[in-house]
Amino acid sequence: MIPWLDPYNDSEPFPDVENALTEPDGLLAAGGSLRPERLLLAYHCGIFPWYNKGEPILWWCPSRRAVIYPDSIHISHSLRKSMRKKPFTITHNKAFREVMLGCAEPRKGKSGTWITAEMLSAYYKLFQLGYGRSVECWQDGLLAGGIYGVQLGHVFFGESMFSRVTNASKIALAELAGQQNVALIDCQLPNDHLASMGMVTIARQEFLKLLEQYCAIRQICAATIL
Repeated sequence: MIPWLDPYNDSEPFPDVENALTEPDGLLAAGGSLRPERLLLAYHCGIFPWYNKGEPILWWCPSRRAVIYPDSIHISHSLRKSMRKKPFTITHNKAFREVMLGCAEPRKGKSGTWITAEMLSAYYKLFQLGYGRSVECWQDGLLAGGIYGVQLGHVFFGESMFSRVTNASKIALAELAGQQNVALIDCQLPNDHLASMGMVTIARQEFLKLLEQYCAIRQICAATIL
């Protein structure tokens, strides 16, 4: 059994992440809300929401965390060659909602999306408050791909990325990694696409120590954010 969070008390602390389940790995709590206070508290504590339409809000902190260290991002020879050609116009925070909608589009071989209307509204609110961040790649005036997430301190908590044109999401990620105010990119869960870009997994406690260094989590995890 996992604890349920009060949907009307966004400053209620999360359970200790060491109490997260081992199966499924990292499931910590359910319920609560997607209001800014709750979401920011979650990210500062190394926790993220992930659930499907029709399910309650589920909160996760896996035993191993997928991350990219910007200095160690891997750019393949073919990708570097493509980047030299400057195939895209790159912008920051110019089309956050549109990037979310692009990420919500059905993927090849899959149906549905976890980026529900509720998620879209919640993260756009974070963007309006200055915490959401996106990188966009444009080609011929059209959005070709991008990445979005939450920026707290020097950590970018990546939520999703997409491409309508080859390499657009990879180039957006490379652009993000090149920014001086990004010391760590949280990828949450591993996948082959991110592994090809230099993603590694680290232990939960190591990840939390990095958040303590870059996000001052000790001062925030038991307090209201806003």
